[in-house]
This record gives sequence, structure tokens and C-alpha cells, in this order.
Amino acid sequence: MSDIEVEAVDSIESIDASKEEMVAEATVPSGIDAPEYVLYGGKGGVGKTTCAAATALASANGGTATLIISTDPAHSLSDILQLPVPSEPTRISDEHPLYGVEIDPEAADSPFDFGHGNIGDIFEAMDESGMGMGPEGGAGAGTGPGTESGMGMGMGASPYPMNPAAMPGADETAAMQLLLEYLDDPRFDRVVVDTAPTGHTLRLLSLPELMDSMMGRFLSFRDQIQNALGNMPGPFGNQDTHGMDQLDELSDRIERLRSVLRDPERTEFRVVMVPEEMSVIESERLLDRLDDFGIPTGTVVVNRITEDLEQITGEGVDWFVTPNVDDCDFCQSRWQSQQKAIQRAQEVFRGRDIKRVPLFAAEIRGPSMLRVVAACLD
Repeated sequence: MSDIEVEAVDSIESIDASKEEMVAEATVPSGIDAPEYVLYGGKGGVGKTTCAAATALASANGGTATLIISTDPAHSLSDILQLPVPSEPTRISDEHPLYGVEIDPEAADSPFDFGHGNIGDIFEAMDESGMGMGPEGGAGAGTGPGTESGMGMGMGASPYPMNPAAMPGADETAAMQLLLEYLDDPRFDRVVVDTAPTGHTLRLLSLPELMDSMMGRFLSFRDQIQNALGNMPGPFGNQDTHGMDQLDELSDRIERLRSVLRDPERTEFRVVMVPEEMSVIESERLLDRLDDFGIPTGTVVVNRITEDLEQITGEGVDWFVTPNVDDCDFCQSRWQSQQKAIQRAQEVFRGRDIKRVPLFAAEIRGPSMLRVVAACLD
């Protein structure tokens, strides 16, 4: 086995310090041209968190009070920013108005927890009284298919249980609760959302429809029961209306969230992909579903593309290692494979603003490296 020759360096710290100076000299966007809400989504591992963090930094760099939310249970936002990101919105930069929060599903309050007279108590009372809601949404005694308690939602062949505690997708429910909470928060002028991988994101985006359907059926059922019971005490009586009022309020907030997500003047969903065939296929599916939800998608980010940084931003930095497509067989093969994937992605690109982020030799971590990514997304 032959020896591998390496060139000694003074220290890792000296290299990082040099890179800090070089990045600081690079042209970095001050602010971004984007609506009030920016969501990044795509296949797992394509760089959504990196793009979201870079966008939030550039937004805050322009003086805009910006909140970055990570709905990804993996909690990689702290690692990429190299800043502590707590489970409650907190300012994480002394230099710019940048705030951050990573969702902790276990710590997040359920949107259905109203304390005394909460909806869980009502569901339990319905179950004990045999007044569950059958799979077609009508009142029915006994048990129904698809649930242990028989309280199906009328969702067809795969009814969800009416009890939210038993609903799947705790991470998505917690994420939606935070989006509802910060929808009109006066502290933030822009919210950037780093979403979980595609499947989780689609469940998150479908929750307003799901919950609206569930609550609509429940509220109708509640009205029928209240008319029958009048002023009798208990979870259905008119004397116990605190939980019901909050349920109505939650329904209104869900409708507002749905309206905001569908408003191109206020929201943009940016799909992140890498130039690989599987990523292109999943991006196509994601865009189709976003179109079904009515959510605007004006930008597609092609990450880790084999290009020189200067070709993308117009300016380079000394430390960026450009892939040698001419003399390196591996680089050339990789570039050809990427070109095939990009050709396949023409339908994905159609009518959308395309942003390119090059393949970096070093891992992208910390505010300085993210400023360079932000320049690519500008």
C-alpha cells in the first residue's frame, strides 16, 4: 500500500479564520426580494435547511425582522447556523434582527388543548355515551370501522380517529400550531420556514383541510347536541362554552393560514432539488401536490451543481475549489450525469425562477459560508 502524501498546515483555526476574512469581502445581498412568508421544501438531504438559513440571514441583513422556523424534527438548523436555536422564538444574532425557533413536538401545545372543557373531554364524553360519529360523518351508536372508539371522521375508507391525541403526525400538528401562532406576530416582518422532507411537508400542508373537515363535522354535531340538551351541564351543555369558543377561534385561524399559504402576494414555496434523477422525480410530485393545494411556487433551487461560483454570482472567492471538468474523469462523469437530470427537469423549471447553488468542497456551516449561498439565491 503506497503512502499518501499530505501537506502540513499550521492549524485548522488559521484556515477557518482566513476563510472568514475572504467571505466577509465577498458581495453579500442586503435583504431579499421575497414575500412575507418563504417556505423551502423538497426531498430529504437536498439542502433545504441551508437555503432557508441563508435566506433568513440575508433578509435580516437588510434590517428586516426575520424569524426562521424549522419544522424538521432532525433539528439541523442549529448546526448549520452554528448558533443556538431554541424551541421558543428568540433573537439569535446580535448584529441583525434574526430570530429562530426549532419545533419541539413534545413541548408544543396541542391546538386542541383548551384546558377545562377541552375537545378531548368532549370526545371522551361522546365515546362513553355511544354518540360517536360514524364514517359518513353522521351520529351513530357503537363502533365504526377504522377506529378503536368508533369515532370516524367520514374520510372514506381510511377514517382518522376523532380524538386528536390519536391522530398521526404529531410533528406536523406541532408545526402547524407554530405557524398559526406566528401568522400575525407583530415582532416579525418575514417568516422563513425550513420544512421537513417532502412526505412530512405534504402532511403539514394537508392538515388545514383535514382539521377543517374534522372540526366542521364536530361543530355541526355539537350544535345538534346543544339544541337537544339546552342548558344542561356537561361537555355539550350551553353553560360550558369556553372550549367551544376556542374551537371556533381555532377554526378561524386555520382558515387564515390556508388563505395566507395560497396568497402569492404573501407566500412563496421554494422547491429545492439536486441535479439527480430521483430528486427531479420527487420535485415533480411535490410541485403537483402544491398546485393541488393552491400554494404558489415561483422558485426552484438547483443545489450542488458542478459549476464555478463566479459563473453563478459574478464574483468568486479565493477559497472556492472549482471542479475540473476538463481533466478530472470523475468530475466530467458527474457533470454529464447532472446535465441529464437537468434536461429531465425542464418541466419542473418551466415558468419558474431558477436559482443555482454550486457544489462546495467544504461543508456549508456558519454565517460566513451561508452569506455566499445567499449571494447565489439573490
